[in-house]
Amino acid sequence: MPTFTHDGATIAYTDTGAPSGRPDAPTLVLGHGLLFSGWMFHHQVAALRDTYRCVTIDWRGQGASSPAKSYDMDSLFGDAVALIERLDVGAVHYAGLSMGGFVGQRIAARRPDLVRSLTLLDTSAEHEYPRNAIEDVALAHLYLLTGARPIRRQIEKVMFGPAFLRSPSSKPIIDEWLAMLATTSRITIRHAVMGVVLRKPVLDELGDIAAPTLVIVGADDLPTPVPRSHTIVDNIKDARLAVVPNCGHSSTIERPEAISTLLRTFLASN
Repeated sequence: MPTFTHDGATIAYTDTGAPSGRPDAPTLVLGHGLLFSGWMFHHQVAALRDTYRCVTIDWRGQGASSPAKSYDMDSLFGDAVALIERLDVGAVHYAGLSMGGFVGQRIAARRPDLVRSLTLLDTSAEHEYPRNAIEDVALAHLYLLTGARPIRRQIEKVMFGPAFLRSPSSKPIIDEWLAMLATTSRITIRHAVMGVVLRKPVLDELGDIAAPTLVIVGADDLPTPVPRSHTIVDNIKDARLAVVPNCGHSSTIERPEAISTLLRTFLASN
């Protein structure tokens, strides 16, 4: 994977390059959710790479990126801006899930020159719910001590919806994800969790977002439920909302075809 250094961290990313015969194709940058990596968009990259230059970023301390001193959302915002400027492609389509959405809202509000369109998946503009924060911190401490195996079911119930968990075909996918997660330092995962739990809200910045915006949320999302997506839509001019049935928090993995179709349709209109 290519990498670059920013603010004391080595940031890894993937880049499909421009599609064959389309050197000026728009660029789509994809920011993943907590505990994942750019891998969580592999279905969408496969579906869209013939039309767009698809780039995924691994947030600091996750995936193939190195640990760093800071894991707050403003630091991740800086990493994302540095990548987009490094690509030197002008304004990009940006899509972010959960943590990636926290970052995307900041980019679109603060650097509108870099965002051609904004897709926010299973995310929030608000503080973490107090109960969720307590549970997340407890799980992060347990994960630091024991790894994922003893608390696998608790993690699964947070990250995935009941329909996905009931399907026998989901187990190999979850196994693959957990195997990748196990290669990441436990302490950096804890730092990343705390970055999410302690994040500052950006509700007062949403009015500064001018890019066309699509908000997508799984109907069964527990960490960032549907009302939080309604709040985002209500505060961004002309934003649209799509609620995906039988889907939890990790929508790009649980309902990959549905998410790819929503993205394709939205990006084509912008």
